[in-house]
Amino acid sequence: MDKLELIKSKIIDKVNLKTMLPLWKFKNDKIAFTNGCFDIIHRGHIEYLAKAASCGDKLIIGLNTDESVRRLKGETRPLQDEYSRALVLASLSFVDNVILFNEDTPYELIKFIQPDILIKGSDYKPEDIVGYDIVKDKHGKVITIDFIDGYSTTNIIKKIINK
Repeated sequence: MDKLELIKSKIIDKVNLKTMLPLWKFKNDKIAFTNGCFDIIHRGHIEYLAKAASCGDKLIIGLNTDESVRRLKGETRPLQDEYSRALVLASLSFVDNVILFNEDTPYELIKFIQPDILIKGSDYKPEDIVGYDIVKDKHGKVITIDFIDGYSTTNIIKKIINK
């Protein structure tokens, strides 16, 4: 398999993920899950995702579809289409899978995956993170990771507009 095909193979749907999850669980791999829009990948995203990957053995990223990004961020977003965003995320060596979700929150996806570790930015209190109840009910961990000041997609967009 060439490198591009390997990257593309990391972008999966629920059907394919359903075949992988039992194998990982059988091997006692700890499944970490995070989610977001990831519109313009920047240093803040890379450091956040690398830290998230270090929390478990497998990292699955739930990626908002274009439609759900528009509902959450407004009609001018996303700047990049969902496939482009998924491809960039899947190209990161520490990302095991990227799966798109169309809902406003990843709650149903988290219920489906049943991750051992749920990760979000520290702008959330753990108990306010979508899926907290699911992960805690199975005695998993909910972890928050600090962001790097000055690195956000919104700040980058503003900087570009002001140039």
